[in-house]
Amino acid sequence: MATGRRRTELAAFLRARRARVRPADVGMPPGFRRRTPGLRREEVAQLAGVGVTWYTWLEQGRPINASAQVLTAVARTLRLDAAEREHLFRLAEVPFAPEATVAVPGADLVSEEVRLILDGLDPLPAVIYNQRFDVLGHNAAYMRVFDPLGRFSGRGRNVMWMMFTSSKEDCPLLMREDELRLMVATFRSGYGDHVGELAWEGFIRELSGASADFAAMWASGDVVPPGPRVKTFRHPSGTLRLRSESLTVNGIPDARMVVYLPSDEHSRRLVAGEPPNAAPPGAS
Repeated sequence: MATGRRRTELAAFLRARRARVRPADVGMPPGFRRRTPGLRREEVAQLAGVGVTWYTWLEQGRPINASAQVLTAVARTLRLDAAEREHLFRLAEVPFAPEATVAVPGADLVSEEVRLILDGLDPLPAVIYNQRFDVLGHNAAYMRVFDPLGRFSGRGRNVMWMMFTSSKEDCPLLMREDELRLMVATFRSGYGDHVGELAWEGFIRELSGASADFAAMWASGDVVPPGPRVKTFRHPSGTLRLRSESLTVNGIPDARMVVYLPSDEHSRRLVAGEPPNAAPPGAS
């Protein structure tokens, strides 16, 4: 019943999107005797490189199979934006894999509004990761905890690359092996959406060559979803225990904002920049 309803919605959605695209939008002459606005079915089929009968059946909501490649071609022809493309895939019951946002060295890929939120969370460390653990944006408190030596350069500012290629002494994580094992398992859960993509496959191959630890952990096949974690960090004034909480970020595919919250009073003082043994506010 749900599948039948999706097919009905798919048919209506495709007809509405097709009517919105003018021949001139796709480089075609307007022609004569157009009884309906927008493109004809055969024109969509021709531009998308699919059979006219197949596209007609798709638009009629018939139970036919559609591949991701063909739906992508149809979406491109109909000039669908990211939200419309995802809607098309869901109606056709085809797994949707959005184009991932990848960090570029020295670039901050978040909007000004998201940047204000990140900065406003200081002194709480906050960062935006994609599924590959590229750092898309962060605040100053995050850098104080994760990168006190200023090594985020190259490799798209990828935190996993930095963690695995740093010496054990330089790694900010105290329980390095346990924490990195969890990170790799979380990375694998995201990898399921990107199997076969050149950027992901190349990253895994290169990091496996650069780190025997990563290669071994990756070979284990462990997988866990992103979720709250308590991580223990080195700090000049003692151990810093932070609990990670993840939030989704609109407009950035595959991204999540991770905020690190102190898990005890000692850690709260360290994050706030207070002396570890300072008296609480108001105490005499």
